[in-house]
Amino acid sequence: MATDFAHLPLARKLSIVLGGVVVYVSFVALGNWRDHHAIVINASESLPNWAFLVTLGQFPKRGEFVVFNPGSDPLTIKHFGWKPSPFAKIVYGLPGDLVTRVGNQVSVNGRPVVKTKPLTMQGEVLLPGPTGVIPRGCVFAGSPHKDGFDSRYKAIGFVCADRLLGVGEAVL
Repeated sequence: MATDFAHLPLARKLSIVLGGVVVYVSFVALGNWRDHHAIVINASESLPNWAFLVTLGQFPKRGEFVVFNPGSDPLTIKHFGWKPSPFAKIVYGLPGDLVTRVGNQVSVNGRPVVKTKPLTMQGEVLLPGPTGVIPRGCVFAGSPHKDGFDSRYKAIGFVCADRLLGVGEAVL
């Protein structure tokens, strides 16, 4: 049985209208949040965390988690497919920082951050990543894991703006 809105008390009418406004504003806010955030699952064991809340379009600071598309190097495609899931790593180097390599030790501004290895766990050659000054709009992204697949290798290299998704916050 339908209720005639015109015959409802004013307080009831206002609460219905206010309720509708709250629902509308909530959906708009949720849509806005969705446009600027994502949840990413990190499938590798290179970090202790496996789920990240990502603020899209934000450039990371040193020590923050960065989430990015790993690119289309043949080694990346072989192990992660044509459309790999985003990677989550730690930002060790920022634009203007100096990346050096002595033997298998990679340093940023003279501070050791990661070590390279010559082969993947499957025996494929791993070429060392770039050294020198990190370009504008790029970061050196890595992980403390000995088998991390990150900027220490040419297949990933410096992670630049065209591949950056945003800054991640570990949630699990």
